[in-house]
Amino acid sequence: MEILVLPAPAKLNLFLHITGRRADGYHLLQTLFVFLDFVDEITLSVREDGRICRPQGAVDVPEDADLTVRAARLLQQETGCHLGADISVQKNIPMGGGLGGGSSDAATVLQGLNRLWHCGLDDDHLAALGLRLGADVPVFVRGRAAWAEGVGEILTPVDLPLVWYVVIHPGVPVPTAQLFAAPDLTRDCPPITLAAFHAGQGSNVFQPVVERCFPEVARAIGWLTGYAKTRLTGSGSCLFATVSSKQEGENILRGLPSGWFGFVAQGHSVSPLQQKLVAL
Repeated sequence: MEILVLPAPAKLNLFLHITGRRADGYHLLQTLFVFLDFVDEITLSVREDGRICRPQGAVDVPEDADLTVRAARLLQQETGCHLGADISVQKNIPMGGGLGGGSSDAATVLQGLNRLWHCGLDDDHLAALGLRLGADVPVFVRGRAAWAEGVGEILTPVDLPLVWYVVIHPGVPVPTAQLFAAPDLTRDCPPITLAAFHAGQGSNVFQPVVERCFPEVARAIGWLTGYAKTRLTGSGSCLFATVSSKQEGENILRGLPSGWFGFVAQGHSVSPLQQKLVAL
């Protein structure tokens, strides 16, 4: 039986703007993705009977709704592959935190099963499949830090310096749909450039909405801001701050309030998944 164990990394949105809406209602975004060396671990094993099974995964997500299962079935349909797979996910990335865990898991399954099933699809094809599962999946498929526009699918790879981050999850999930429906969400940010971001422009437009609607997240932002400039990532509840070293981040976490979860990770321009695939 062929088995492959692969990482599914978390991501940060270093800023996140909404610049408008398409006619179909989808929001147009600008953001900058960076990958973290904090990962879910996915074990894929080939089945000869064509079934897609999830013996281990997110306990609160039904198997048929799980993006990993949907990704495997989509790859089967696209390629006509008659093989199946067991998909086991060791979840470390908190759900509803804005770290992209579900999208990353799906991308890792697409990349892993493409290899195990010998489908032969290139990254462009896999990214197009991933977009059918979610707007963030393509960036995880490609595995390069990227300046993203459109609904998040227009990706320009960028090289970013190695930076340490401390990341806090304040123990509450944030439903993305609620944030996008918020009447006070800023939806008309003027487009900026990468140079403008590096010069200090850019924010997360969801942060004021999250602080208003989720007091525990607002408390966490206030707490971490006592140590360093703090920003929300994505449209979830996790927040992050840049630190000078792993040790500085660990020192901050020693005072973490009860009920919160935190970790220190390094940002990477090439994702841990792509690093692993290249090494295979």
